[in-house]
Amino acid sequence: MVCQSSQTTRVTYDSTSNWANLNAGFLANYKVVIFLDTRPEAPAQRKAFQTYIEKGGAWLGFHFSAFALTPSKYPQNWPWYHQQFLGSGEYKSNTWGPTEAVLRVENAEHPATKNLPKTFTSSPNEWYSWKNDLRKNPNIQILLSIDPESFPLGTGPKPNEIWKSGYYPVVWTNKKYKMLYVNMGHNDLDYEHKTNEELSFTFENEIQNQLILDGLFWLGGRTK
Repeated sequence: MVCQSSQTTRVTYDSTSNWANLNAGFLANYKVVIFLDTRPEAPAQRKAFQTYIEKGGAWLGFHFSAFALTPSKYPQNWPWYHQQFLGSGEYKSNTWGPTEAVLRVENAEHPATKNLPKTFTSSPNEWYSWKNDLRKNPNIQILLSIDPESFPLGTGPKPNEIWKSGYYPVVWTNKKYKMLYVNMGHNDLDYEHKTNEELSFTFENEIQNQLILDGLFWLGGRTK
């Protein structure tokens, strides 16, 4: 999905599921690129995206867009993206099932977080942890993390799917690029009864939406 923000309060956008559009000619028309799901796999698409970012383009990524695990269908085979751009490296673990969490603002001065309360309750989500400690990367600015009030987080049934303590960043930016990653994006579905009926929606949370909209305006070059 690609977005372009104007200098007014309106936002114009296009959406696509065709990764072939990730090329220099197409990207030149847009201020912000949004990955709602996964990442590009073709070398030419990856190169075009990196060039776009390194020339000042902006990116907003949700949930699975940062996933990488070797071996899996999405291995860690794009070092620039996972190690340098995101900084997180490979996926390490997750909570299950999708549950709300109390999130804590780590940096209230950033344009994406300045209108948020100190803590707030998120929409239900599957929460990820990462192999790299983002706190040790001088280029990474963590904006939101899991507040200890959330623990235990997750319902299982596997014990490792329930987090009982620890530090878990969920929203961050890389100061070398115009980017914002938000771990939110996995709706809760009725897995227990195997109906897959949707029980929650990521974008139904007003405070969470404030974060996303303010982040999008910042990425697009407009301050609210």
